Amino acid sequence: MDTRSIGPLRVSAVGLGCNNFGRRIDAAQTERVVHAALDEGINFFDTADRYSAGTSEKYLGRALRGRRDEAIIATKFGKQVGDVPASATAEYIRSAAEASLRRLGVDHIDLYQIHEPHPDVPIAETLGALDELVRAGKVRAIGCSNFSAQQIEEAEAVARQSGGARFVSVQNEYNLLVRDPEKDGVLDACARHGLGLLPFFPLASGLLTGKYRLGEPAPENTRISSGWLDKHHTRQNLEVVERLIAIGESHGRTLLELAFSWLLRRPEVASVIAGATRPEQVRANAAAVARSLGNEELAEIEEALRV
Repeated sequence: MDTRSIGPLRVSAVGLGCNNFGRRIDAAQTERVVHAALDEGINFFDTADRYSAGTSEKYLGRALRGRRDEAIIATKFGKQVGDVPASATAEYIRSAAEASLRRLGVDHIDLYQIHEPHPDVPIAETLGALDELVRAGKVRAIGCSNFSAQQIEEAEAVARQSGGARFVSVQNEYNLLVRDPEKDGVLDACARHGLGLLPFFPLASGLLTGKYRLGEPAPENTRISSGWLDKHHTRQNLEVVERLIAIGESHGRTLLELAFSWLLRRPEVASVIAGATRPEQVRANAAAVARSLGNEELAEIEEALRV
């Protein structure tokens, strides 16, 4: 598995999103999924205190017992957890970090990320508290999520002026069907300041796995088959998926391979975070980045994405 840099961290090109832990799978299955990831060379695990109200962190920490040195743990703060309202004040961050450390059962968090912007709290206060955690050795690096290019620039300017810890990553939605970071300046900001982009929803809520096909019923035991829909599942996107599947087949690739390799073509992308509920999904995700895309394939994909 190739690795890329996020500040001082070297992370696998494929990461494991842990939002299913405690929600769709129990502790035993979480351990199987985590160990399958480690065995495939995946070292980057992304969770949040909000996921299953902290249960995701607990399950991840248990699964990594005895293998902690093989893992880069990323977690997040700043959204409501249970009865605790969202915030990004210094007091809140200190408390949230200690709670995450306890649940994970570790003495430090490798990448600690603010889950969303909090315009009501000065970014200087937030960065100051995060800098304290870095200086105390409780956090190795810090990142942000759902930040705009302007908010990234503001945070960079404040960190530069204070000389304290600065964001080394930004986690925003980015995939073949949602290309906002290319249009809104986030990718440019990442390149300008050396931030690693961590795309979430890289498979567009499962649409880019190929299991949902135009004119066919959704497979059983999927969220779509139970009536759940999201913004990705439109007829227009399903038509794009059909074109992408045809391109993949003509080059001996799966849609999953196209989705992962297309993201990793960008040097700003540090790791593609994808969830999994079964070890075989983890192995498929790891195998999906074995070959990079050629110029011909990239041109065909760009044509297919024009709607």
